[in-house]
Amino acid sequence: MYKKIMVPVDLAHVEVLGKAIDTATDLAKLYAIPVCFVGVTAETPTSVAHTPEEFARRLKAFGEKQAAAHGLTIETAAYPSHDPSVDLDKTLIAAAHETGADLVVMATHVPGVLKHIFSTQGAQVASHADVSVFLVR
Repeated sequence: MYKKIMVPVDLAHVEVLGKAIDTATDLAKLYAIPVCFVGVTAETPTSVAHTPEEFARRLKAFGEKQAAAHGLTIETAAYPSHDPSVDLDKTLIAAAHETGADLVVMATHVPGVLKHIFSTQGAQVASHADVSVFLVR
C-alpha cells in the first residue's frame, strides 16, 4: 500500500513523539516498508546542536536508537534551513519528495486559542502535501 513513511522529528521535543513513532513503526511492520526520520534545523547554533552537521549526527543516533527498539530499518535525513520557523512546512513537504515517502506520520497537539487563528505545522503540511499525511495527537 505505502512504499516509505516519513516522520518529522523535533529533537528538542522527542518526549511528545511517542504515539507518532509507534504509529509509524507499526505501519512500517504491517507493510514491510522503511521509515525515514526527518529533522529540520537552523543553520545557526540551537539548543539541540551547534551546527547542522552535529544536528545530523544527533538525528542519526536517534534513528539508530529507534531502529534497535522497533527492529526496523530506519533512515534519517537532516535539512538545514535559514529560518525553520518560516520554512518548516515547505521543507517537510520537499523532504517527503526527496526521501520518496508516500505517507507522512506527524505528531501534533491539541490546538490552543492561537491555533484557531494560526494553523499548526501539521495542518499546513496536510493541506499542501500531495502525499498522505497522518496526524497523530
